[in-house]
Amino acid sequence: MVERYSRKEMSDKWTMQAKYQAWLDVELAVVKAWNKLGLIPDEDAKKIVDNASFSVERIDEIEQITKHDLIAFTTSVSESLGEESRWFHYGMTSSDTVDTAVALQMKSSLELIIEDVKMVMESIKTRALEHKMTLMVGRSHGIHGEPITFGLVLAVWYDEMARHLENLEQTMKVISVGQVSGAMGNFAHAPLELEEYACEELGLAPAPASNQVIQRDRYARLATALALLASSIEKFAVQVRHWQRTEVYECEEYFAAGQKGSSAMPHKRNPILTENITGLARIIRAYAIPAMENVALWHERDISHSSTERFWLPDSFITSDFMLHRFNSVISKLTVMPENMMKNLNLTGGLVFSQRVLLELPKAGVSREDAYKIIQRNAMKVWEEIQQGKPTTNERGESLYLQYLLSDEELRSKLSEKQIRECFNFDYYTKNVNAIFARVFGK
Repeated sequence: MVERYSRKEMSDKWTMQAKYQAWLDVELAVVKAWNKLGLIPDEDAKKIVDNASFSVERIDEIEQITKHDLIAFTTSVSESLGEESRWFHYGMTSSDTVDTAVALQMKSSLELIIEDVKMVMESIKTRALEHKMTLMVGRSHGIHGEPITFGLVLAVWYDEMARHLENLEQTMKVISVGQVSGAMGNFAHAPLELEEYACEELGLAPAPASNQVIQRDRYARLATALALLASSIEKFAVQVRHWQRTEVYECEEYFAAGQKGSSAMPHKRNPILTENITGLARIIRAYAIPAMENVALWHERDISHSSTERFWLPDSFITSDFMLHRFNSVISKLTVMPENMMKNLNLTGGLVFSQRVLLELPKAGVSREDAYKIIQRNAMKVWEEIQQGKPTTNERGESLYLQYLLSDEELRSKLSEKQIRECFNFDYYTKNVNAIFARVFGK
C-alpha cells in the first residue's frame, strides 16, 4: 500500500482561508434555502451565489474596527455584491454560520483521520499475517510469562484499532450537524425548513434542538475519541520502544543508511519515531480537557469555548494525522528479529512451560495446592541459577527446568518422563492461533 502523507492536506483545512470559505459555504446554502422558500428572488440569489467572495486581508482590516470577526466577514462579502447583499446573513446569528461551518471542517478532517486509521489497520494486518506463527515470549509485569506469537500481539492491536474505527464513524454522525435556528435557537426569524434545506445542501443533519450554539458535548465526543485513539497508538509505540531495548532487541524501527543516532556515540540506534509518538499522544489527550470543560457554557451561550477551539480543533486533527502516518511508517517498516525472539523465549531455561506441567497434575489426582508447590519449588531453583549466571541448558540441549522436573521424585511419582517432556512443546501454545485470527480478521 502506498503511504499517503497528508499533513498539508489536513492543515489546509484549518487555515484562515479555509475557515472563511466554510463560512461562505454555509451562508450560500442559507441563501439557496431562502430562495427555495420564496423570500430571496431568483435573480438576487443567483447574483449572491455567483459573485460572493471575501478577502482574508480585508476581513482583518475591518475586524480591527468592529472587533467582531463575523461582522468583518459579512462586511467583506457584502463589498463583493450589490443591492442583493441585503439578503446575505438574513435571519441568522453568528453561531449559525460559525458552528455549522466548523461542522464542515470537522467532518472533512475526520474523514481523513478515518482514512488514516484504515491505513494503519491494513499495515498491522499485513505484518500480523506475516508473523502469525513467529514465536516470542509473552510478558506480564515485564516478566516472561508463556509463549505467544508476534502475530497475536498484532492481532490485538488490529482489534483495538477496529474499535477506534467504529467509534470515529459513530462520532462522525455526532459532529456532522448544523444549525440555522437564530439568536436563541427558537426559530423566531426563520422556519425550521430553512435549516433543513441548508443542512441538506451542506451534507449535514440539522441539530434537533439548539440554543445559540451547537452543543459542545458533540465536540467533546470528538476530542475524547481522538484522545482514545492517540492512547492506543502510544501503547503500540511503547511496545516497540521496549522491544528495541538492547537487552531485548526483538524489533527495531527501520534505521536508514546514513542515519545517525547520537552526536556523541556513533553506535546508537534509538527508537526516536515511537518516542515522538508518545509525546504527541500526550498533547492530543491534553486537548480533551478543554473540550469537555467547554460543554458547560452559560445559559444559551457564552464565548469561553471559542478561544480554546481555535487551538485544540486544528491541533488535534493535524497532530493526530501526523501521528497516524508516523506510526504507519513504523509498523510497515519495522525490523522484526524472530531469532532474538526465540533466544529470549528460551532465556529462562524452560520456565515458560510451568503452567503446562501444573495443569497435568490435577489430572493425575494431585490437588492444585500441592501441584503448585511442586512446580514452583523447581522453578525457584532455576531462577537461582539464572541469577548466578549458570547455563540454562545442558549439553543435550535440555532446558534447566526440564532437568529439575525430571529429577523431582514426587513429580515423577505422578507423571512419567514422557508426559513431562511432552509439556515442553511450543506447538501447544500456537494450536488456536488460526482460530483467533479468524475471529479478528475473518475467514
